[in-house]
Amino acid sequence: MSENWTANNIPDLSGKIIIITGGNSGIGYEAAREFIRKGAEVIVASRDPIKANQAILNIQHEIPGARLKFIELNLTSLDSIRKFTEEFKSAYPKLDILLNNAGIMMVPYKKTEEGFERTIGTNHLGHFALTGLLLDRLSATPGARVVNVASNAHYGGEMDFTNLLFENGHEYTPMKAYSRSKLANLIFTYELQRRFQSNGLDVIALAAHPGISATNLANHLFFDRISWLIQPLMRLIFQSPAMGALPSIRAAVDPDARGGQYYGPNGKGERSGYPIVVDSNAESKDEETARRLWEISEELTGIHYLD
Repeated sequence: MSENWTANNIPDLSGKIIIITGGNSGIGYEAAREFIRKGAEVIVASRDPIKANQAILNIQHEIPGARLKFIELNLTSLDSIRKFTEEFKSAYPKLDILLNNAGIMMVPYKKTEEGFERTIGTNHLGHFALTGLLLDRLSATPGARVVNVASNAHYGGEMDFTNLLFENGHEYTPMKAYSRSKLANLIFTYELQRRFQSNGLDVIALAAHPGISATNLANHLFFDRISWLIQPLMRLIFQSPAMGALPSIRAAVDPDARGGQYYGPNGKGERSGYPIVVDSNAESKDEETARRLWEISEELTGIHYLD
C-alpha cells in the first residue's frame, strides 16, 4: 500500500496565487496555512472582514513573511462577486488555484439578494459565477486548477429542475437543499472539466470532500444556543479540520492529480482518513443533467462562459 498523502507532500508553491473562498475558518483556513508554508500567496475571500483579518494575523504570526490578502466576497450577492473579481484582477494578472471552499449547511429557508434559495445560491450558483468571472485569469495561467468542495451528502441529492430553488419554500428542507447543492458542486466540476478540455484550455477542474470534520459548518445541525457544548464533543468524535482539509489540498496541488478527479478520505465510509481518489453517484456524472444545470446556472446568474 502506498504511503499516506499528508501536508508534507505539498510541493513548493513559490510564486503561486491562490484564492480560497471561506478561507478564514475551518478547512479553508487550514488549507491557507499549508499553502502559505509552501510559499504561495493566498487571497482570503470572505464576507466577514473581522474574522478574515484575524485569520490573516494568526497565520502571519505563525509563519513569518506569510503573504495573504483579504478581499471581501459575499457569495449570496452577484454584485459582491463582480466587485471581488474586479478588485482581484486589478491586482493580479494570473490565478493558479481557485479553491471554491465556502459553503453553508442545514440553514433555514432564505433567499439571496437575487432571490435564489440561499443554500444552492451560495454553494453552487455563487461559485459558478465566481469561476466564470475569473476564467480569463485562470486560462492565462499554465496548469491552473479549479477545486470545488463537495460532500458525501451528494448521495442524497436530487436535481429537480421543476423546482430547483424550492420556490417560496415549497418542498424545502435544510438537508434536501444542502444535498442538492453538493450534488450540483460535483455536476459542475465534471462539466467544467469537459468544457476545459473541449475548449483546449490548460486548466483542470477537480472536486474534494472533507469527510466529517469538526468545523463551524455543522453548527446548524444543533441548536445554536448549545453549539458551545456540542463543539468540544465534535472535536472528540470527528476528525480535525487539518485532516479534513487534506483532500482539497491534494486536489489543488498534487502534480499527479488529473482533471475530473474527486478526492476524499480513505477511511470507512469516507468519513475520515487520508486523501485518495473516490467515486460519486451516477447522477453527478450524467451529461444531460450537467447540460441542463449549466444552462440554468447561466440564465440565473447572467454569466455565460465555456460553450
